[in-house]
Amino acid sequence: MIWDFVQGQILGMHWLNGLIGHLLSALGLDLSTRLGGSIQFFLYDVLKITILLCVLIFLISYIQSYFPPERSKLIMGRFHGIRANAIAALLGTVTPFCSCSSIPLFIGFTSAGLPLGVTFSFLISSPMVDLGSLILLMSIFGTKVALVYVMVGLIVAIIGGTIIERLHMESYVEDFIRTASAIDIESPSLTRKERIQYARDQVISTFKKVFPYILIGVGIGAIIHNWIPEEWIERVLGSNNPLGVILATLIGAPMYADIFGTIPVAEALLYKGAQLGTILSFMMAVTTLSLPSLIMLRKAIKPKLLGLFTTICTVGIIIVGYLFNLFQFLLI
Repeated sequence: MIWDFVQGQILGMHWLNGLIGHLLSALGLDLSTRLGGSIQFFLYDVLKITILLCVLIFLISYIQSYFPPERSKLIMGRFHGIRANAIAALLGTVTPFCSCSSIPLFIGFTSAGLPLGVTFSFLISSPMVDLGSLILLMSIFGTKVALVYVMVGLIVAIIGGTIIERLHMESYVEDFIRTASAIDIESPSLTRKERIQYARDQVISTFKKVFPYILIGVGIGAIIHNWIPEEWIERVLGSNNPLGVILATLIGAPMYADIFGTIPVAEALLYKGAQLGTILSFMMAVTTLSLPSLIMLRKAIKPKLLGLFTTICTVGIIIVGYLFNLFQFLLI
């Protein structure tokens, strides 16, 4: 009962939805209509995600202040083999919230001489399974779904990095990165006040960057939630379409957003009858394989390695989607 309260009232903020409903009703808006329901959905999700966003960015950034690039490089350099891939994937969970922000760190780690497979494990996990995604998924899909999502995302990152490492693709990294001199700069020791200030700055900068995508995502979610017939969603993304996972992955890949922008869309799709694995495949594709991030990554690696990275992520995401659909009855 305590956890249900935490998940529903603290993470899910059901009290906020009720409050917004009462306020809109007091203003004379009929919430049973499509327009009324859309307005309630939009206001509730924007406020809920904004509050969670700011709190999560502050906490994660405070933790991240203990893992600057120099320290992360030293930590990953102590391990070898699949253990190194696992550490890199775990470190990816406390780093930037989107794939484009992760690429400069990936380039820095590669230039510093870390194994290529290890840096790719980091690159895959960073946008896909950050700590923010865990909390937000818990608020909507529940604890089991959130934990399994993160675990599977880490497995995809570890396997993907291991495959790239075994194929010895170092020659397909652009020359300017492979020949760059590694410069070790000792990271300054921050005081608690400086870490708090750093976390505040990250909240402001990340919020400015992410908020437009939240508005777009919630807007799309409100349309799906209140205007698109349920049978349409079930026909395209439900159990009757065996290609739903592949379709969702291919649709999500060219988009650019992060976990905060995709959550409201996923919430609306689930409400309308889309399968869980199909929804999660869409989310993974958006956060990991966005077109802008692939364009940025192309400047650091050659087409053959970029194609391999894209193929590994796409196949992994599709497999994850079908597995979640297969075992959905155990999770929801």
